Amino acid sequence: MTVLLVLAALAALVVIYVIVTYNGLVRLRQMVQEAWSGIDVQLKRRADLIPNIIETVKGYAAHEKDTLREVTEMRTRAQSVAPQDVAGRAAAEGMLGQALGRLMAVAEAYPDLKANQNFLELQTTLGTIESEIQMARRYYNGSTRELNVKVESFPSNLIAQQWGFERAEYFELENPADRELPKVAF
Repeated sequence: MTVLLVLAALAALVVIYVIVTYNGLVRLRQMVQEAWSGIDVQLKRRADLIPNIIETVKGYAAHEKDTLREVTEMRTRAQSVAPQDVAGRAAAEGMLGQALGRLMAVAEAYPDLKANQNFLELQTTLGTIESEIQMARRYYNGSTRELNVKVESFPSNLIAQQWGFERAEYFELENPADRELPKVAF
């Protein structure tokens, strides 16, 4: 009789563990999806701002057509990546960020443009959005880390494999040059 009670208690503990672990995996997967949605929203805000920046710069720097075309092409490429393709989106957004950086460098060469109130507001908004993208990336990568640890750790990995939970991809910079510190010379 006591053996049956012990076995029943062990079985109940195993069932409770499976339920708690499964629910934890579902919660983590939802956090990753929510975090990705946050990145997607910020990237959309940035993409929506780019045409305004380009139009403002066009008025002052009409002969910088290559730079303006490149930013437009990179924006289109970034928006055409499948929503759930984290690595592809990271690569496309990295190229777009570089093109935007070159556009801002072009703007530095035009004092009238730098002093234009509309351009200053667009530049400030872009800076704010870039900061929010960084915060969203950190949140996404933290959520991804939590899910990946749970999916790979024993014994929760047994439950993850049983119900099809998979590792999530980190949102990382593809270009090693993006990780380097800028060189400052006086």
